[in-house]
Amino acid sequence: MMSYEAKGDEAFSNAGYLDMELLRFTTAGSVDDGKSTLIGRLLYDTKSIFEDQYAAIEATSEKRGEDYVNLALLTDGLRAEREQGITIDVAYRYFATPKRKFIIADTPGHIQYTRNMVTGASTANLAVILIDARHGVIEQTCRHAIIASVLRIPHIVVCINKMDLVNWDKNVFSRIKQDFETLASKLEGFDLNFIPISALLGDNVVDESKNMPWYNGPTLLTRLETIYIASDVNHTDCRLPVQYVIRPQSTDYHDYRGYAGRIAGGIFKVGQHVNILPSGLKTKIKSIDTLHGSLPEAFAPMSVTITLEDDIDISRGDMIVGDEDPPMVSQDIDLTVCWLGVKPLQVGGRYALKHTTQETRAIVKQIRYKIDISTMEKIQDDVTVGANDVARITIRTTTPLAFDRYNRNRTTGSLILIDEATNITVGAGMISSPHQIVGVNIDAGTWSI
Repeated sequence: MMSYEAKGDEAFSNAGYLDMELLRFTTAGSVDDGKSTLIGRLLYDTKSIFEDQYAAIEATSEKRGEDYVNLALLTDGLRAEREQGITIDVAYRYFATPKRKFIIADTPGHIQYTRNMVTGASTANLAVILIDARHGVIEQTCRHAIIASVLRIPHIVVCINKMDLVNWDKNVFSRIKQDFETLASKLEGFDLNFIPISALLGDNVVDESKNMPWYNGPTLLTRLETIYIASDVNHTDCRLPVQYVIRPQSTDYHDYRGYAGRIAGGIFKVGQHVNILPSGLKTKIKSIDTLHGSLPEAFAPMSVTITLEDDIDISRGDMIVGDEDPPMVSQDIDLTVCWLGVKPLQVGGRYALKHTTQETRAIVKQIRYKIDISTMEKIQDDVTVGANDVARITIRTTTPLAFDRYNRNRTTGSLILIDEATNITVGAGMISSPHQIVGVNIDAGTWSI
């Protein structure tokens, strides 16, 4: 079998898929809903695994006494995962078809691994939510739908799995579809598609099912290949976080100074007026350069080098933005945080902060409330924020950040908090707005940066 599986995006470049559109998607579902089996089936039926990989999981399945080839073993790589038959860590898989390339994040279904789902879903264009046809919409289904809404994943495909165990009953599919639509009506941020499948047998995963003639919609792979994602990126607000300042050593380019980075939003054009943040200085774009030559314009998510008409002091962490669509700039920020750390979040806690290419420090000024991730209700009488909790907080940074609201730009509207002692990421934040208070009382004293 041919394989486009490799470590990282280099796989697609090496396989000749560099110019193809990339879809990142995550899977979510309760325990035993079949997430890993679905991904294994998807990889197998698209001929995206090596023959020796298939032989290995075939041998393992036989050794475990299973009378079928357990495709879930393709993603459940940890020993604990295979012993317990569950997914614990986020597993990433890469494959491509002639129409599109894909990065899959197989995320855990257990409540205690909610933070792992957040990690896998943070960069996803689409979420595949699995529902066991025998059980229907349950509490964990609601939790995953709410997390998808909080993370602003724009597309949801609901796969009602194990239809073979309910005799391919159309009424079961219709009932679960209606229940999920009722849940989704209370949320926002995504469009919905429903597909009845059997991941174990392969029905409606890659190939159309002969067991459900009443379903005339696309298979899962067809939906993944054709769903429109070009509008998922903000092409209105021009944003280029500067990653690196290019100063060639060659004497032929002694006066060249370019600002390299990945465009996070908007369309940049030669001759366009831009602002440099946080300094606020104004200038115009002189050229837009790439490895393959200069361009008249560039847009997200292209990686480019921009040169400017004026000599301005710009360094990593600064942001080049459009003159007519500036982001917010503040040191006091309100955000929703998904707490990943084992040690609880503390008011007055100091953390390293990374936002786009900028690194700074921050202090937690206030924990406003926690969010019940099963109901989206505010919890204000208990603001102890531990691992897997979601809360609304206010922070203050040592240097001003240029940002957008998360629901407008997922790149410039997100940040991470890092434990300075261990260098472990402990919080994933989604910015809602700047905060107006400029000080905070901590232990009867005022602390400010």
